[in-house]
Amino acid sequence: MPLSLTVLGTASPHPRPGRPCSGYLLRGGGAEVWLDAGTGTFAELQRHTDPARLTAIWISHLHADHCADLLAAAYAFAYGGMTPTSPIPLYAPQDCARRLAGFFGQPDVRFLSGVFDFRPLYDGHAVRHWNLRLTARAVVHDTEAYGLRAECQGSVLGYSGDSGPCEALSELAGGADVFLCEADIDRHREGERQVHLTPEDAGACAKGARELLITHVGPTLTREAALERAAAIFPGRTSAALEGVTKTM
Repeated sequence: MPLSLTVLGTASPHPRPGRPCSGYLLRGGGAEVWLDAGTGTFAELQRHTDPARLTAIWISHLHADHCADLLAAAYAFAYGGMTPTSPIPLYAPQDCARRLAGFFGQPDVRFLSGVFDFRPLYDGHAVRHWNLRLTARAVVHDTEAYGLRAECQGSVLGYSGDSGPCEALSELAGGADVFLCEADIDRHREGERQVHLTPEDAGACAKGARELLITHVGPTLTREAALERAAAIFPGRTSAALEGVTKTM
């Protein structure tokens, strides 16, 4: 199975009609991974696969627009007849299990152990499922956050997650066939910590990749404007992630 990415949602910071928040289905080497679980993406995931058969779930950070549909998945797996044959490995920042249990009013996370196998991420965390290797890099955001490098049979996808400009993004993009990168903000405001990217930042961070795929375009930009601005900086092919579209590396 070649490395491919199906776009489930790209919206920031809230879902819009026909446009869920951040989420993707990553396939490669026999594995299927739900990459970020933003609001509305669990329904879209079901268009493309049986969620109970997922190999793993990988969450970049614990903001709702990237993880809220873990709650929908938990209900589906525990009570909705989609019970997986074994708990699905869920790679996420440290506090994921406690926060998810809190939505159920449960102080003990063990009641979720029948559906999720929580595995905390850290900088440099690496795991292989079948022939798909996933490596996490810590990035710069206003909460614990990670970008991803996915490798399968010589093909490489880099993913920024949510991040301000940092060296880790360039490392994730280096040699990648596709770099999936946020372009959330129109500009940086003076005196504020840089925790998101402008389109120009995305173009600069992606320079080691063959193709830039922009996503997570925020409300101060349009996709068209973000695409034009990123393409002015990035020397390779530049396109925008669109819901329902599959990119094969």
